[in-house]
Amino acid sequence: MIRVLTIVALAIAVPASAQVRQGPPNAPDYEPAFENQTRAIQIRKREAFRVEPIYEQLVHPWGRAILPGGGYLVTERIGRLSHISAEGEVTEIDGLPEIAVLGQGGLMDVAIAEDFATSRRIFLTYAAPVGRETATTAATAVLAADNASLSGVNEIFVQTPAISSGQHFGSRIVVTGDYAYITIGDRGAPDRAQDVQATIGKVVRVALDGTVPSDNPFVGDNSTLDQIWSYGHRNQQGAALHPETGALWTLEHGPRGGDELNKIEAGANYGWPVISYGINYGGSPVKEGQTSAPDMMQPQYYWDPVIAPGDFTFYQGDMFEGWNGDVIAASLNPGGLVRLEMDGDRVIGEARYVRDLGRVREVDVDQDGSLLVLTDNPVVGLFRVLPR
Repeated sequence: MIRVLTIVALAIAVPASAQVRQGPPNAPDYEPAFENQTRAIQIRKREAFRVEPIYEQLVHPWGRAILPGGGYLVTERIGRLSHISAEGEVTEIDGLPEIAVLGQGGLMDVAIAEDFATSRRIFLTYAAPVGRETATTAATAVLAADNASLSGVNEIFVQTPAISSGQHFGSRIVVTGDYAYITIGDRGAPDRAQDVQATIGKVVRVALDGTVPSDNPFVGDNSTLDQIWSYGHRNQQGAALHPETGALWTLEHGPRGGDELNKIEAGANYGWPVISYGINYGGSPVKEGQTSAPDMMQPQYYWDPVIAPGDFTFYQGDMFEGWNGDVIAASLNPGGLVRLEMDGDRVIGEARYVRDLGRVREVDVDQDGSLLVLTDNPVVGLFRVLPR
């Protein structure tokens, strides 16, 4: 028998001017750059959900890929990759590369090639040991037909320089066509996010064999590494392609406040740590306390206080009426899911759902339009979220 949780969202018949309940901002003197850049009006429609577990015996799950024939690949930060069938049957996969499980690092994201049905090719991101240090790394491999092992593991990207910190590895990988976008956090060294001779605090773009595409924005610029697509990022644990434009968007942890949803432009600087809508954990301003600066991009949306974002997706499907094109984001703190109602590239409403699920690390849309979520505390597992 499937255990089912029924959860009613908090967004119920609220006044037209109400905002989501979220507590006072950490930086109350900071003003948004434009209307609805933060604290958008709460979505008024009543929503109710049921939550069905698919598999619950996981340890710090981090990433998931939906397979075209059904079933899922799921990573656990402890260095385990598994195939989970739609019925919850599990096969642990052998043949992983060497993984450093350190602090926030370990085995992180997983994605599949667009031709996976014939090539069986997958992509992984993980913390790799480099001497006594570690680097966010991406590799490709071939998954056996029985879903039990990998072969042909080949690194396609290694963060430079390697660093000893156990913080802010990123890292999502988005595979599209012949390219892969990989997000790398600042590794606890904020100023390196502005250093264009390092891939720390960056989005990078590489071909699927690890070579640099000739149309990357800094190719031919000897002062900047060729792999860099954008820079000035703190710790992007979410990334997705817009369903209409194909543009890359990312979701990024701020410090105390200042979590960001960004629309990524080639060659652009997203400001960290020069500008931020958050403050340091000790209460002091970040750098000079600026929220804007010339030639630095503004987030499409930010949160203060934080939602501690994991991954996100743009909803595409028929199961949740009126949600198409909206951002559905995972929240680690306070937990649950965050929906942003979108009008083009701008946010016009916000809602918080299924907070009883606790720390949600990853969310995606399954082939039937239901939501798949990975949670890691206090509820741990792979779950399906459907309308009640």
